[in-house]
Amino acid sequence: MTAEQELVLDRIADRLKALADPTRLRILHFLEDGERCVSEVVDRVGGSQANVSKHLAILRRAGLVDCRRRGLNVLYRVTDATSLSICRTICAVLERQAAERHHALVEGRTAVGG
Repeated sequence: MTAEQELVLDRIADRLKALADPTRLRILHFLEDGERCVSEVVDRVGGSQANVSKHLAILRRAGLVDCRRRGLNVLYRVTDATSLSICRTICAVLERQAAERHHALVEGRTAVGG
């Protein structure tokens, strides 16, 4: 594997690590609707401002969000909708699997009870 390929894999791993936290996923979901300041994110996802800022910094380092200053506020936004698409795909897979398990349970009960 080339050094460039290794670097790409490292970047992918960094993004996936950043997505591997429920609070960060909630933040991304909230930012999907547009730019928000830190206090709005805190109000929506809960927790302390310091904790939310830490999560936003992780998302920023992973290249998932970006920020800009507007007066005294720092506004955050999703940088790439592809990351949100990955989350939606994972959710769709989990929903399908849950439906399949539910269907199998219902079918199993019907077969046993029938």
